[in-house]
Amino acid sequence: MTTRWGIAGTGAMAEVFVADFEHVPDAEVVAIGSRTRERAEAFASSYGIPGAFTYGELLRADIDVLYVATPHPQHHALALAAVEAGLPVLVEKAFTATLAGAHEVVAVARERGVFCMEAMWTRLQPAVVEAKRLVDSGEIGELVAVQADLGAHRTYDPVSRLFDPVLGGGATLDLGVYVISLAQHFLGTPDRVMASGTLYPNGTDAQTTMHLAYDDGRGASLACGLTTESPGRAVIWGTGGSIELPPRFHHPTSLVVRRNGDDAETLDLAPRGRGYSHEIDEVGRCLEAGLTESPVVPLQDTLGVQWVMEETLAQLGITPVEGLVDLS
Repeated sequence: MTTRWGIAGTGAMAEVFVADFEHVPDAEVVAIGSRTRERAEAFASSYGIPGAFTYGELLRADIDVLYVATPHPQHHALALAAVEAGLPVLVEKAFTATLAGAHEVVAVARERGVFCMEAMWTRLQPAVVEAKRLVDSGEIGELVAVQADLGAHRTYDPVSRLFDPVLGGGATLDLGVYVISLAQHFLGTPDRVMASGTLYPNGTDAQTTMHLAYDDGRGASLACGLTTESPGRAVIWGTGGSIELPPRFHHPTSLVVRRNGDDAETLDLAPRGRGYSHEIDEVGRCLEAGLTESPVVPLQDTLGVQWVMEETLAQLGITPVEGLVDLS
């Protein structure tokens, strides 16, 4: 059976997501939503999507699942409205702008028994799936640490989505979510967070370094930023070796396994299409199986990541807020 998707948002994320449907034979985009019907119609015309709606109309359209691809502060309102209506939802990262907003969406989804998942495509990339399998099978011993960086140089523009606090701008919500989620995936939620960073003139975070500490001695050293182009590499450390996810680690095409005393082994594991096809597959698999959460991207992990981001931003003096969406 073909899964019929609706997409809320007509920006860059919606564009790259739509393109990967050609690699998923049992899924199709049948509806697009935007703040205005005109914007939705323009996007629909460009990509051959039959339905174009406002956000409110999209929630009432004949679709099986909704992908929320709007700026971060709009995720909460759209995802909450979807799960309240019984509509399965895939929410782009960061899941929400605030921890409280994430808790509310998750609580309602669980109460209603509606499928809900964060669109953390990194966890579903073939190289990351294999890295997790190797770790879980004990190939590098007991895990002790994760290192990851993700920096992208962007020219500061206070009205751009990347920098505007009203639109959830700043390094942590845009890039930090990747490094934090990787650490969460392999180490779990930390006991303490220590963060430092710099701010832009409008108060959004320019670059951030984080140390995630665990009571058992494990730790994660993470960095993200919009000021500098960094390698974008991740390394998972164990007592018996390490696994490297080469740049850019959040959508890798290979991994390098280093077992203590042995030569390094490189495994080539390219994604299908751009890589979004794998999360489209995961949603379809979960819906067919009647699951309300993905076992690969469970909601408890999403809440853990949101907690780390909120702790980080608080230590930088930043208080994010959720936005309003017209759902009439």
